[in-house]
Amino acid sequence: MRENGTIFIADNDVKTRDLVSAFLTYQGYCITAAETDVPFFDTLLKNNVDIIIADLVCLRLIAPDFMERMTAINPLMVLIGYGDTGAAEYKKADSDSVFTLPKPLNLDELESLVMRAREYQSMKMFDREAGASVQNQLLSTTMIGTSAPMLALFEMITKVAASNATVLIQGESGTGKELAARAIHQLSDRHGKNFVPVNCAAIPDDLLESELFGHVKGSFTGAYANRAGRFEMADKGTLFLDEIGDMKANLQVKLLRVLQNREFEPVGASKSQKVDVRIVAATNKNLEELVITRDFREDLYYRLSVIPIIIPPLRERREDIPLLIHTFLTRFNADKRNAVKGFSRDTLEILCAYEWPGNIRELENLVERLVILKGSGVIVPDDLPEKYLSGKVLQPALVQLPGLQADNLLPEGGICLNSAVDEFENNLIMQALARSGGNKKEAALLLNLKRTTLIEKLKKKNLAFSED
Repeated sequence: MRENGTIFIADNDVKTRDLVSAFLTYQGYCITAAETDVPFFDTLLKNNVDIIIADLVCLRLIAPDFMERMTAINPLMVLIGYGDTGAAEYKKADSDSVFTLPKPLNLDELESLVMRAREYQSMKMFDREAGASVQNQLLSTTMIGTSAPMLALFEMITKVAASNATVLIQGESGTGKELAARAIHQLSDRHGKNFVPVNCAAIPDDLLESELFGHVKGSFTGAYANRAGRFEMADKGTLFLDEIGDMKANLQVKLLRVLQNREFEPVGASKSQKVDVRIVAATNKNLEELVITRDFREDLYYRLSVIPIIIPPLRERREDIPLLIHTFLTRFNADKRNAVKGFSRDTLEILCAYEWPGNIRELENLVERLVILKGSGVIVPDDLPEKYLSGKVLQPALVQLPGLQADNLLPEGGICLNSAVDEFENNLIMQALARSGGNKKEAALLLNLKRTTLIEKLKKKNLAFSED
């Protein structure tokens, strides 16, 4: 929103005007209220108005060409309330910037609409004033990462968002596929409309059809009234079909029809409904393999994968782990009112070496757990669960002959050469074992020795190696 932006309330009903003004002022908004006998448009301009709350009857009294004149005062946001009569003509004139609320007023609903209007206004200002730089900023705040794979992903999302093409997002569980879908929606021309997510794996098969397409009254037991489905809710917006690989064959056929004809039939209905929805699907399964095994329709696969996007797993962008940890730590410290200062360097090295089979979701859960249990101070390796320690990678120490100075110069008092060489050999053997994870055959190859020779040296030197 613009700095010092104002909500303008226009209503001849003094009680209603004062009630709304007092309520929104209490909520922290800057309010200007007036009757309709003031110079209306002059007031809007002088007060840097962002949102109007006005009675439809008042609007007609102010100016018959109200909506046309409003367009010229961009980026003004209009909130039409207090009655449905005549609302359709205003929504038709500028459907993205008109919100309706009937009388009698529900103040909680009013505040919710004002918040939605402010969010929409902010998005319009981003699109107009900042362009691509703000798109990158939006992506970097919703999808955290500065690694090369993430920067390439951001570029792909920015390009894809500008079109209406169907997108198939693929990636392992926990990589942030829904975040990518939301980013596509927020950067598209549909951002002022609904983003409707559906987890196809979480809804029972016998209910998923009704959930997607809705149903009419009496279509099945328990259908006591007409119900809108997710497709209807997402009209003019984006429908996100998560875990699309788990969708059964009969629903795949119906989804294919929607993609082809842009229409669907609610359960029990005799007529089709037209719909304007952008489909973004996601899966952690290999759909090409499912096509081969005939568990997924080939024609639907090609309809969905017009633009495929692959989200990289966390192990392929390890350089983002410290940034992710810092972000999660800041959030959970605030949420839990704790004071964990950070992670020690050794702890970060262990976590960066971990494979992260659960990806970002696993990392986020770990940070939350550590913040709760630690409470304050610095997270050290001993604070980590055992599974993260058992797989840690030991970093070899800097190779340096024992007894020598840091620059390997012979000290003035001299050294025992045999002891120094023996300790140096021991050091190299232990580094090789650490790098190979204790595998004596691989360690021997690193030292250019036979495996039997290495074993003999370990016995002779009485050296023992532990993977932990």
